[in-house]
Amino acid sequence: MASNRTYMATREKVVREWYVVDATDKPLGRLASQVAQVLMGKHKATYTPHVDCGDFVVIINAEKVKLTGNKRQNEKRYRHTGYSGGLKSQTYGEILEKKPERLLEMVVKGMLPKTRLKMHKKLKVYAGPNHPHSAQQPKPLEF
Repeated sequence: MASNRTYMATREKVVREWYVVDATDKPLGRLASQVAQVLMGKHKATYTPHVDCGDFVVIINAEKVKLTGNKRQNEKRYRHTGYSGGLKSQTYGEILEKKPERLLEMVVKGMLPKTRLKMHKKLKVYAGPNHPHSAQQPKPLEF
């Protein structure tokens, strides 16, 4: 008689791949949501929610990501220094000019689950076309 048991991945059985994504002229939100799916491992048949079974993702050309509509001027990120009156805000346009890789990291991290698995650490973002992860032989990932 066949067993109808559900497959549960374990940390030892997870096989991780490396992917490289070119962010040139890709909309920020769509790119971030698709990268978040790969980081979580939802593109695999062996996805298990309580195990980090996602892959590594290297994003290049983060400075060329496309912001649609008026997001460059209107969309803001807030942070607080911890002191009274210490609320700081920056528009997406300002962040994209100063540190483009930071913008993609923040948006993708916001789309990942808030668990102790720390899936955002498998994301590597670079402003230009060069990255130091060629030894891992990343495969190109198209969306």
